Amino acid sequence: MARLPYVDKENAPQGVREVLERLPAELNIFRMLANGENLFRPFLGLGTAILSNAGFDPKLRELVILHVGRISRGEYEWVQHVPIGKAFGVSDEQIAALERGDADAACFDARERAVLNFTREVVEEVKASDAVFAETAKHLDAREIVELLVTIGYYMTIARLTETTGIEIDGPVGTKVVDAIR
Repeated sequence: MARLPYVDKENAPQGVREVLERLPAELNIFRMLANGENLFRPFLGLGTAILSNAGFDPKLRELVILHVGRISRGEYEWVQHVPIGKAFGVSDEQIAALERGDADAACFDARERAVLNFTREVVEEVKASDAVFAETAKHLDAREIVELLVTIGYYMTIARLTETTGIEIDGPVGTKVVDAIR
């Protein structure tokens, strides 16, 4: 059971109601985020930008989101993004490797391993080590690294929000949200 109430769009302030009505799915994450009325729209805007405008490829983005979700013990994030990851080319073998915490598995190429190790260090240590940063910089340019960091931070926030507020896990909606923002 959620530790805070979900916002009911029928009783929500007009600005929040308008946003909730435009969302492609009535997910608990959106209804919980709506409690933060002043940050709701900007926060969703950042999520939209990450899912539609980030410069690195969507498969890599989904690997990162899944890795953040697993490291952060964000079950909601994991459940929602496994089917999205699959839709963007993440294999069952890669999902299983991330689930067991093996970002160095043979199913990942050198670029994916570098980014996943970077992600782990940023989540666990706040700062990527010089060696991991240098390896990642072989595969991503400055823009991509900054966008990667923003993506990691965003999904760390999502995991902390869902776990701390006790959001009930919705059934996965697949790419419905991603498709709607394209």
